[in-house]
Amino acid sequence: MNVTVELGHVALIVALSLSLVQSILPIWGAQVGSAKLMATGITTSLASFGFIAVSFFCLMWAYAQSDFSVVNVWQNSHSQMPFIYKLSGTWGNHEGSMLLWVLILALFGACVAAFGDNLPARLKANVLSVQGWMILTFLLFIVLTSNPFERQVPVPEGQDLNPILQDIGLAIHPPMLYIGYVGFSVTFSFAVAALIEGRMDSAWARWVRPWTMAAWIFLTAGIAMGSYWAYYELGWGGWWFWDPVENASFLPWLSGTALLHSALVMEKRDALKIWTVLLAIITFSLSLLGTFLVRSGVLTSVHTFASDPTRGLFILAILSAFVGGAFFLFALRSSRLEAGGLFAPISREGALVFNNVILSTAAATVLVGTLYPVVYEALTGAKISVGPPFFNMTFGPLMLPLLLLIPFGPLMAWKRADIRGVYQRLLFALICGIVALVVTMGLTRGGPWLAPVGVGLAFWLIVGSFAEVFQKSGWPGVGLSRGLSRLVGLKRSIWSTAIAHAGVGVMLLGIVAVTSYETETVAALKVGETVEAGDFQIKYLGFVTQSQNNYTEDRAELEVYRDGELVRNSGPAKRFFPARQMPTSEAAIETFGFSQLYISLGEVKPNGSVALRIWWKPQILLIWIGSILMVFAGGLSLSDRKLRIGSPNRAKNKQVAPNAA
Repeated sequence: MNVTVELGHVALIVALSLSLVQSILPIWGAQVGSAKLMATGITTSLASFGFIAVSFFCLMWAYAQSDFSVVNVWQNSHSQMPFIYKLSGTWGNHEGSMLLWVLILALFGACVAAFGDNLPARLKANVLSVQGWMILTFLLFIVLTSNPFERQVPVPEGQDLNPILQDIGLAIHPPMLYIGYVGFSVTFSFAVAALIEGRMDSAWARWVRPWTMAAWIFLTAGIAMGSYWAYYELGWGGWWFWDPVENASFLPWLSGTALLHSALVMEKRDALKIWTVLLAIITFSLSLLGTFLVRSGVLTSVHTFASDPTRGLFILAILSAFVGGAFFLFALRSSRLEAGGLFAPISREGALVFNNVILSTAAATVLVGTLYPVVYEALTGAKISVGPPFFNMTFGPLMLPLLLLIPFGPLMAWKRADIRGVYQRLLFALICGIVALVVTMGLTRGGPWLAPVGVGLAFWLIVGSFAEVFQKSGWPGVGLSRGLSRLVGLKRSIWSTAIAHAGVGVMLLGIVAVTSYETETVAALKVGETVEAGDFQIKYLGFVTQSQNNYTEDRAELEVYRDGELVRNSGPAKRFFPARQMPTSEAAIETFGFSQLYISLGEVKPNGSVALRIWWKPQILLIWIGSILMVFAGGLSLSDRKLRIGSPNRAKNKQVAPNAA
């Protein structure tokens, strides 16, 4: 019997004990002024992370060795499964994914302990204690309801991993998404710690912003990767469906984006203190809500993990305790927090406040649309659905004014701005937007009338995002050589803002193009027959059947012609996994520039004919390229040495300060 499984279980129990110490002693030391007690938060954070890491890698080893004496491995693996999917099976289930969740939670706590030397001792102790409470509760959840190390005798062959999870995208997507989800726990801990201490200033915002940015980067990447996985793996041809579990990850992204901008105002102008701490609480609360929705069984989705009501109630209790406790503390302390600096409505602060209002309203709209069917069913017993039409009609109009005003924000001065001067610097972007609108109207006569407006808006946003960069270069007044030199010397934060906002414009361009101008062709073909699909001709050559380790595959052999010339050999397929008795569809996707020809295989008839669904998706890759630009911009901002933990005016004095509250 594999002893590493027992080692993993023991390490989990030790980590549980350490997290109990971490949750009590540091905050107690902060209250009584004991440096030794506060220092225990550092050692216990590092130690608990170490033991949780040991536990996780023991589970991963069990998967790598196909140890089917472990119930979790038996339920989610197979001896013939490719090795990469054996490893990803570790988190491709409820129990393993929760262990990964706690591992990342402990990792962020360990990072604060290891790299937060500039933090005042009291604040650091309180932050680590709040992290300790979260680690403790989730470890209790795992041990009591979701133990991944449960054994069984005799040892059967594995039941295989869910076939739709046997994909490289799903090997990477969940960890990235979890880092984003759990990363906001640090901002939550900082908010609660500041409320406990009763002190919040621009230095606090400076400490919070790097953690928020890191979480936002991974959440953005995770959502984008999940979108692309659903697009190419599920065979439905779409990239976003407003699925409730998709919304569960989108909600903290919206509030986290608002938090990033709000923390910037607080750092630069010592304003929006109450709003910033409230957003920090709300963002992680939405992450916890997403965890509850995915694992409680209240939602039915391809993304959900568990449907055990006991587990759902446990997570609901965790959600209620942390969210309710944080809001109760906020209600007690908010009156003691100063509102901060004043500013005119027409200013950079005013633009960022507008940004926050729109993003928060959008998040509330998505939240209502996601939870309304659940609440309605609980109250009446009847089932209703809230689908894409609702979200498109509510979310889209909310985003329109935000997209129009994004280029204005970086050009506005703090405290009070000259709107006429800002407009003049954006005149070129406005001209580009109008030209793009007119050209699109001319090229697509008879198409959707709003599409040219969307294209024009996208170009306005892309060009306008670099207006500040252009202004800082001083060109053409300073000459080309000096202008380029100034561009190279610009702060990374300026470049990151421009690239992130331009990424939104690139994504918008892809969304408008694919939703307005995509075409769909449905055909039933016999061997040797050809179907016209826009500019393409698809010829069906026949079927090829082959067997892999844990599935069989029927692949349609196709030739793709364009203007009579062979440009691709393609092959959509159907796979069947015997262990799960489950079929999957594998779409054939052919890329032409930023556009794609998407072919999905339908019913295969006994006479050898096949049904094909063929989509032409113009410029669809711009959606994910825009996401990549946003992730890159976040990393660029995070690499700026000015965006670091600590601030001289509070880092000078690290001794224990008297309790301000």
